Amino acid sequence: MTVKMEASAGGIPHKTLLIGGLVTAVVCIYLTYLNQILGVGYFAFFGGIAAVAALWWGSDTIKHLCSYGLGTGVPSAGMIAFGTGAIAMIVATKFGIATPIVAVIIAAIIGAIIGYIANEIINMNIPVMIISLTELAIVGALTMLGLASMACGSFLFENMITNGAIVTAVGLSGAENAGILVANIDATGTLIGGCVFAVIFMLGAIALQHPFNACLGPNESQDRTLMLTMECGFLSMIPVAVISYAYLDLVAASVSLVVSLIGFVYTLREYFRLSRRDAYAWLDAKPIREVGGEQ
Repeated sequence: MTVKMEASAGGIPHKTLLIGGLVTAVVCIYLTYLNQILGVGYFAFFGGIAAVAALWWGSDTIKHLCSYGLGTGVPSAGMIAFGTGAIAMIVATKFGIATPIVAVIIAAIIGAIIGYIANEIINMNIPVMIISLTELAIVGALTMLGLASMACGSFLFENMITNGAIVTAVGLSGAENAGILVANIDATGTLIGGCVFAVIFMLGAIALQHPFNACLGPNESQDRTLMLTMECGFLSMIPVAVISYAYLDLVAASVSLVVSLIGFVYTLREYFRLSRRDAYAWLDAKPIREVGGEQ
């Protein structure tokens, strides 16, 4: 499968999107560490901004990969991105302050391996397969790391498995065990133990898959597709902000929610504007009246 189906060339070079999205995502994830330094949770929203930046870059990568005739490849590429990214992200969280950088490195290695298998062993023979799956794995890892940081205020593993955990002390019986207490930890309320991570997985994957699928066609334009990507990213931030009320204080979670809503409303309005610009004709039509309905 080597015949390329042309999509819009766009105004911003892909390498510029790659560098801008990668650097912005990593920097914003690191900004969430201010929560640990200052002992607050107000900077958690930067994790969501990091996810939007990664998705912005990843949407253009999806376009480059799926312009080679992969009509149904957008959903599968998105799921591969987040499947490989999940592995890289979880492993990387054990490396402390180096987590974002390690996540990028591990994701790149796994993505390159999967891309090689798809192209050379499965014989898909797509010129950009290896580099695209490498990029998408990094996008998946950074998006989930960003949204996870937004939810619990930290990208560190210990915070993802202890925030929301219920710790009870259990005394041991017997003279030989006198004075010994054992901590019994119920982690069902944590980010990973409470399956919030699965919600983050789907929110990010859909936000990555949808924009190019929605805008694909002879009149696809890069700025409209990227604007829809940011709108989907901010939309995914909204439920994560709501989830963060379980892990952060009221003010910190509210800051994330307000930022998410402002970003969503702005990007949605801009997407409507660009859609009207690209439409052949746009009419402010009235709803069609149904027979027997209200007149």
